Amino acid sequence: MRKLQGLLLIALFATPLIYQPTFYQVLKLRTFDRFIETPDRSGYFAILNITEEDVNREGGYPLSRVRLGEIQVELLRKGATGVGWVIGFPHPDRVEHGDKFFAETLGYGPSVLAMFEHDNGQYPDTVGTVIKGEEVGGYTAKGTIQNIDILKDSYWTEQGIASAPVEADNLVRRIPLLYRTPDGWLASFGTQVLKIMAEAKTYIIKTNQNGVEEVVVQGLPPVKVDSLGRKWVSWIVPRETTLQEMDVDGKFVFVGVTAKGVMPQVATPIGLLEPHYIQAALAESMLVENSPYIPDYALAVEFVMYAVTVSLVWLLISGLGITWGVLLASVVFSATAYAGVQFIANGLLIDVIWALITQILASTVAFYLNYRTQYRLRQQIKRQFEHYLDPRQVKQLQKNPEQLKLGGETRYATFLFTDVRGFTSMSESLPPEQVTYIMNKALTAQQAAVQKYGGMVDKYIGDAMMAIFNAPLDQADHEEQAIDCGLQIIENMEALNQEMKQEGLPEIAIGIGINSGNAVIGNMGSESRFDYTAIGDAVNTAARLESATKEQKVDLLIGESTSKASVKVLNLVNEIYVKGKEKGLRVYTPQ
Repeated sequence: MRKLQGLLLIALFATPLIYQPTFYQVLKLRTFDRFIETPDRSGYFAILNITEEDVNREGGYPLSRVRLGEIQVELLRKGATGVGWVIGFPHPDRVEHGDKFFAETLGYGPSVLAMFEHDNGQYPDTVGTVIKGEEVGGYTAKGTIQNIDILKDSYWTEQGIASAPVEADNLVRRIPLLYRTPDGWLASFGTQVLKIMAEAKTYIIKTNQNGVEEVVVQGLPPVKVDSLGRKWVSWIVPRETTLQEMDVDGKFVFVGVTAKGVMPQVATPIGLLEPHYIQAALAESMLVENSPYIPDYALAVEFVMYAVTVSLVWLLISGLGITWGVLLASVVFSATAYAGVQFIANGLLIDVIWALITQILASTVAFYLNYRTQYRLRQQIKRQFEHYLDPRQVKQLQKNPEQLKLGGETRYATFLFTDVRGFTSMSESLPPEQVTYIMNKALTAQQAAVQKYGGMVDKYIGDAMMAIFNAPLDQADHEEQAIDCGLQIIENMEALNQEMKQEGLPEIAIGIGINSGNAVIGNMGSESRFDYTAIGDAVNTAARLESATKEQKVDLLIGESTSKASVKVLNLVNEIYVKGKEKGLRVYTPQ
């Protein structure tokens, strides 16, 4: 029993791993946020902020393209290796010839212009790619807001998508290096920056059966990505400079606007950031050795670690007791935590937090079940035996439950099963209170009939009932009594249906199966939980007969063994075949 409980617990808490609900995704992502260390800057990049003061000084936003061209020239003159404008230019400049001047200055050095994703937007010219493997996977772009032609077509200028998708908690963590389009691939802004810096012509995309595996900018080391081609951002913030300083020698400059209300801020694990900060961090992350990523096999490893460690903790606590169980379970917990830290240190974003949480839960549940089992066993012994054992004997059994022997006797008896038809549809169409009310009425009417004819209600199974005749007390005519009970139940249900009709509630249809035969009757169950019940082929057959009533379109089916002992006139319904029986069964119903 304890092993089954453990299996059920493990299966239950495996659900988040399998279905990845929002709360679990957030838990996993924030765990990674906590333990991923921020690497040092590469030194290749700088951020230039156009501030609130800059905008006011220039007479408001947008700045004229002439002024932007002057900034472009000044940055290159100060030694910048290239300039990335994380600003959209979808409309012509307000100043005549401003666009022409800005376009000319963009050609003075490597430049990248930003595109932003937009539903039903346009798809620009795609970038050159080489696919190693099957062309599968990838993050699909919605479309983009385009820059005006004179700017995007200027010499030495590329474009990249500066938008960033959010995770389950609306934070940006993973950014596609390349986006799929109907015509090919588009690069993210940060990826395009590295391409233009490396003077590369194409991207190399390595795929496997799950999707994208690596993205390579020619001349640079491969970048590990998830199956959608997304790179985990390490949130390295390059050196910041101003229009007045322009300390950009030897650096590619990401230009963006920090003035209030101009560019939308995006939520990240380190706070709200403008798009140029995010793309600069992406470019930095692509150059980090052992940069973190979620491998294709992450889920498999997480599931195996969860199943093995939680099972081990459960078995240790359940089997070894408090002292040794706790000690060894703590070792398992520590080893799991250490493995998680090592995964992240080596750039593998494999989550162990759920395994750790579930280990604690499993330990708690195991302790609780140990206590509850002992308590329930003592109470059950008292309920089962206080009426026919000396109180002192009952107390001794409570102190020494191992003295209690489970089992029963083989006894010839009659078994009656009932089941409410259409219960599922009724429960789906009625409020729970009405369903409960109807079922209580129905089961009460059935129980009254069983008690009237000397039977024992063995158990209720949802909307079903099992009754035994000739146990535990002897009944000389138990077959007849059982049939009379079945007829009484039908009569009681008819009366109940009239009552239900008056109350505006649905009528209840019922099926009844009766069969007689040998069965083992007595205290059945586990050492920690048992009940007085019956098991055997005769019991199973009675249940099968009840199930067959619907097919045979009758309310009551009686097995041949029961019919032979009855003085009633019974009609042969059919010879039916039930599960577990090779031969057909002759079944009867009252006239």
